[in-house]
Amino acid sequence: MLFYYNSDLSETPREMSSQISKFVHPEIIGNRQVIVLCIGSDRSTGDSLGPLIGYKLIKSGLTNVTIYGSLKNPVHATNLNATIDEIYNLYNNPYVIAIDASLGKKDHIGCITLGTGALKPGLGVKKQLPEVGDIHITGIVNLSGAMDTLLLQTTRLSTIMTLADVISEALINSLN
Repeated sequence: MLFYYNSDLSETPREMSSQISKFVHPEIIGNRQVIVLCIGSDRSTGDSLGPLIGYKLIKSGLTNVTIYGSLKNPVHATNLNATIDEIYNLYNNPYVIAIDASLGKKDHIGCITLGTGALKPGLGVKKQLPEVGDIHITGIVNLSGAMDTLLLQTTRLSTIMTLADVISEALINSLN
């Protein structure tokens, strides 16, 4: 199941929050610890969506979830495996919400996807990374094309900030 949201619409955080709440409802996840895994690097504008969301979630003071990945401590390609191992060693059957930036079509830039099942990080830049998550959220930050790594370097910060604001608000509202 996959849902698409336009980050420019004022009702998007509320609509996303409602759907996230349905996925993370206590009757569905039971007593599982909720982990928000924000994937990306603070060294590339286009890949900074995850760390920015992690930063915003930590600042919000959420107490009933554990957050991995932030501007101070990003989770990226080189430490993703170790972070996933840590999560599954520390928590018995955690409920993981995986978040990452993605690339897509021109008319999808600024859109958000929310879906069930694992996230496939690094797919847009042709990296082989482990799939992770019970549900996943992606923000489409730029075009997919021949020079994807360069596109991540030239992504507009305003796109990233808008996506981070909307996704963070939706998560805070649904996880509080």
